[in-house]
Amino acid sequence: MATEPIWPGRFFCVHLRFSRGVVTIAVIVLVLAVAISFGLYQLLKRAKPLAVQEPYCTVRTADDQQLNLDIEQAQISATIAAVAARRKLPERAVVIAYATALQESKLYNVSYGDRDSVGVFQQRESQGWGTKKQIMDPVYSTNKFFAALKKVKGYRKMPIAEAAQAVQRSAAGYAYAPHETEARILAAAFTGRVPRAVHCWYPPEAGATRTPKAQTREARRQLARAIGSTAVTSDKRGWLIAAWSVAHAQKYDLRQVAYSGATWTNDMEVIGWQKGGKAGAKEVELA
Repeated sequence: MATEPIWPGRFFCVHLRFSRGVVTIAVIVLVLAVAISFGLYQLLKRAKPLAVQEPYCTVRTADDQQLNLDIEQAQISATIAAVAARRKLPERAVVIAYATALQESKLYNVSYGDRDSVGVFQQRESQGWGTKKQIMDPVYSTNKFFAALKKVKGYRKMPIAEAAQAVQRSAAGYAYAPHETEARILAAAFTGRVPRAVHCWYPPEAGATRTPKAQTREARRQLARAIGSTAVTSDKRGWLIAAWSVAHAQKYDLRQVAYSGATWTNDMEVIGWQKGGKAGAKEVELA
């Protein structure tokens, strides 16, 4: 009987010592976890330039979603939008062209295909689209596509896939429809309707000698070939030119594109367009 009160006290003391030990261990584990996490963060931050070396492009949608592209896909997309602007075509025509190109070539300028089909739209020399050399020129092939599309009566109102099929006359005309959503995202960005939508990055060539003035002149010359006049006559056209310039930055070794109070820089640590800078809304500045 005398021993019964002793056990609760002993149990209580053991329980108290155990709880303090658990708390101490938990605190130590937490501190170590925070230290390790911070160390890993710093390591990954420093290793980032080594981890990502492939050039890439992203397209931001109006609701801040993201679509990833290769550099060539972005260049083709920009060219299609520029040619459409030169021909004063509506955005729907651009959507139709993108849906077609996504199905036919995945927006690449390929030199092979079914029988004698080549290029972005897989056009055939034997079907009167032009010579292989001509078709392999994205500006030429896009102009040919739009010329054929304009002959399709009511293309502005018919379903995207039907309009594409009316131009291509493919054996698998149904295949254009699944690309409509992606085509609409690309059209909104590359026509300039959604500003600051196109971002690209490429690794600058080590030791390369730059001649910025010559490179920007060549970039503008090639832009003019697609779009005609490079004059900025509207905010939308300005962002189209800006998107084209960013997409072609690697090709012409452009490091910066600025327009309407925003600047794109070829810098891995800077993602997307940054507000600020002295660029106005009358000209897209290249450097």
